[in-house]
Amino acid sequence: MGILQIAIVIGILVLLAKPLGTYLYHVFSGEANRTDRLFGWAERPIYKLIGLRERKGMTWKTYGLSFIVTNLVLVAFGYLLLRVQKLLPLNPNGIDNMEQTLSFNTVISFMANTNLQHYSGESGLSYLSQMALITMMMFTSAATGLCVAIAFIRGVTTKGKTLGNFYEDFVKAHTRVFLPFAFVVTLALVALHVPQTLQPTITVQTLEGAEQQIAIGPVASLESIKHLGTNGGGFFGVNSAHPFENPNPLTNVIEMLSMWCLSAALPYTYGLFAKNRKQGWVIFSAMLILFLLFLSLVYTSELNGNPALNKLGMDVSQGSMEGKEVRFGIPMSALFTTVTTAATTGSVNNMHDTLTPLGGITPLALMMLNCVFGGKGVGLVNMLMYAILGVFLAGLMVGRTPEFLGRKIEAREMKLIAIAILAHPFIILAPTAIALATELGKAAITNPSFHGISQVLYEYTSSAANNGSGFEGLGDNTAFWNITTGLVMLFGRYISMIALLAVAGSLSRKQWVPETVGTFRTDNGLFVGILVGTVLIIGALTFLPAIVLGPVAEHLTLR
Repeated sequence: MGILQIAIVIGILVLLAKPLGTYLYHVFSGEANRTDRLFGWAERPIYKLIGLRERKGMTWKTYGLSFIVTNLVLVAFGYLLLRVQKLLPLNPNGIDNMEQTLSFNTVISFMANTNLQHYSGESGLSYLSQMALITMMMFTSAATGLCVAIAFIRGVTTKGKTLGNFYEDFVKAHTRVFLPFAFVVTLALVALHVPQTLQPTITVQTLEGAEQQIAIGPVASLESIKHLGTNGGGFFGVNSAHPFENPNPLTNVIEMLSMWCLSAALPYTYGLFAKNRKQGWVIFSAMLILFLLFLSLVYTSELNGNPALNKLGMDVSQGSMEGKEVRFGIPMSALFTTVTTAATTGSVNNMHDTLTPLGGITPLALMMLNCVFGGKGVGLVNMLMYAILGVFLAGLMVGRTPEFLGRKIEAREMKLIAIAILAHPFIILAPTAIALATELGKAAITNPSFHGISQVLYEYTSSAANNGSGFEGLGDNTAFWNITTGLVMLFGRYISMIALLAVAGSLSRKQWVPETVGTFRTDNGLFVGILVGTVLIIGALTFLPAIVLGPVAEHLTLR
């Protein structure tokens, strides 16, 4: 039954990929279509308000500068709001201003689409902060990532010298994608008993006669964009394991599909831009193969239970249920874990810190690779980066100048791709080493064994991959952890984005090379294998030693 549940959810996703991918193509292709009639009336006043009369195409430098400046303005606004939230309205519970290093970490976290939370949502933020800042940044950060992905797709597939107009893409991402989709999902969640209210915390009397405070609030609206935008930040501290955020198996499936469907649709969108749908299905197939490999690992590991408990002769027929909700069980917990880290969402319906050591490899590895579906656009862009690298390596093997979609891949593109590939492990492994070598870092570790290494490694991996979930055994609300993870989130978000926009800009200026008999094909099963192999080999060479020191070593101590 567990495998059947998983297969049904994956089957629904595959069915959604084509229509959603087609819709995204119509939104951003610039060709006249029905979405213009549906949403044009709402967009025209916005364009007029921001002074966007002529929506001219931008070079990669202008496009990159536009999204960075937009993000900086939102970061400044967000930091100010958190520092004075006590003085602002919609704070019926009287929540105090947020401390400065935690404010820095929080505003970077949500603007970087990471949503790492070193605070508990129901006690750290007012309703105004939850809606005007957190929910707003969930929309804008997701829209930014989607815009960059579309710009990259234009750069590698079209013959123009521009990547589109960032502000036009940014507006369309809101009006035609995230706002209407979030509205529908919000209604579905409210119908399934997820709270949506501005009433203050409820005080009730328990059966024992004691008073209990039950936090409520505008939960459903945050949940919808939290998953659609692959954000992940929870209204409550325990995130989607909380019965108000995720009350039943149906809401669980809706939330998984919400965070997964747009990321899974983007490869098909890419195929439509490339005028070759097979190109899109190749990328989708490579992603799905990697997804199924890591899903099998966590599902099998959790189903087999904890080796230490197995040796004691305990009943483990239900698998390792520590840290999991009985309303979801092993199958839906394992699938949620895989989806949320593959799509770099970061929401959790079970405690990742309590996964078996081998099961914990899955979320770690997916964030380290950061290309298996990924967040809004990030996964596709990173997988296309590996595709270009795979073409380059295959070209070297056969002695040909490598070509990708009719463009020659030369030294400039490979240098920029090398920056993107090397930056990701560096901003994970270097801070991990510093944290494990200094008292400021080690003081937060609650488990000083191999699992403690995994906790630290997971925190920085989650930050760099803009995921936001955590092995929650760390006491990480300190100046050291707030500042270091804040910087890692910042670098993890923007270094690769800028480098890959530069790749797209470089490719867009190249002359089109006609396809010949000797052209290496990138739209067949062979290239799927090359792409999967490239991702796994580079990932293993980069991160395997760190994984051996953490989860693998811990597993060996339990046997």
